[in-house]
Amino acid sequence: MAKIVTFGELMLRLQPDRFERFVQCDHVAFTFGGGEANVAVSLANYGMDAVYVTKLPTHSIGQAAVNSLRRYGVDTTRIVRGGDRVGIYYNEKGASQRGSVCIYDRAGSAIQKASPSDFDWDSIFEGVDWFHFTGITPALGENLVQITKEACEAAKKRGIKISCDLNYRGKLWTREAAREAMTMLCSYVDVCIANEEDAKDVFGIEAPATDITKGSLNRDGYQYVARTLAERFGFETVAITLRESRSASDNGWSAMLYRAAEDAFFFSKKYDLHIVDRVGGGDSFGGGLIYSLLSGKDPQQALEFAVAASALKHTVEGDYNMVSAAEVEKLAGGDGSGRIQR
Repeated sequence: MAKIVTFGELMLRLQPDRFERFVQCDHVAFTFGGGEANVAVSLANYGMDAVYVTKLPTHSIGQAAVNSLRRYGVDTTRIVRGGDRVGIYYNEKGASQRGSVCIYDRAGSAIQKASPSDFDWDSIFEGVDWFHFTGITPALGENLVQITKEACEAAKKRGIKISCDLNYRGKLWTREAAREAMTMLCSYVDVCIANEEDAKDVFGIEAPATDITKGSLNRDGYQYVARTLAERFGFETVAITLRESRSASDNGWSAMLYRAAEDAFFFSKKYDLHIVDRVGGGDSFGGGLIYSLLSGKDPQQALEFAVAASALKHTVEGDYNMVSAAEVEKLAGGDGSGRIQR
């Protein structure tokens, strides 16, 4: 069984009931999530040995965060305990023509105040096959840029495959800061995951004839983006999710994958999604892709599994994708009827 380490911030998610707005709600749902943690949960649900690394306080909220991962089989033994607070994000779910709203309250969180000495990467990476991080983690501060760099160096030294989801967050850092840090970190990466905006926001690589606000995506343009990313950074594989945003409730969902060695492009089938919860959609794609590649699937099969996994995540409340590999395989194989299982 393959062993994967993911590293990032686990956050408390507070969300109004159903589709209420912040200004009208009088209670909120209390769950946890975060880019790399979401990937770890997906992998654990698929039967992989998923290890999550972060720093969390020892108080009850910190323990609740740890427990939220344990219940799905994620290895939490490498989580460092300390600091004073768990980062929070408030999520207001959009519907129809009203978009979702996300507000961060994560300054001073335990992981944001972490130091390189908190993490013994040589020990953490013992027996590990894959390391995954996202662009959200280095966005938390210069100390996290350094910690992530040290993790990548230790992983590369051991011959561990490294994947990164670019995941640009404009509320956390500027494009200039992101470009400087991610240019350095991407020199270690083998598999790059992005969406239709990330390459433009972080590296200034833009797909021509595309307007994401109108749901217009140019397939040829994203071939250019993927090939340019691979040439610039030496990526073995580039995967780009393609979201056609018709409204907050209904999207078209597909992806493409580029294999640099063969200069080959692969495109998935497209799903018409009626969205229950889109948070974690990209992370569920990443988890599906990592699982597929480690399982020996060919590029087309790997892409179809990852897109199907993410399509299912859009039907699940919360950050975590609580589906099995068998459920994903069923959808990827063409059964998207949604008929009741008896």
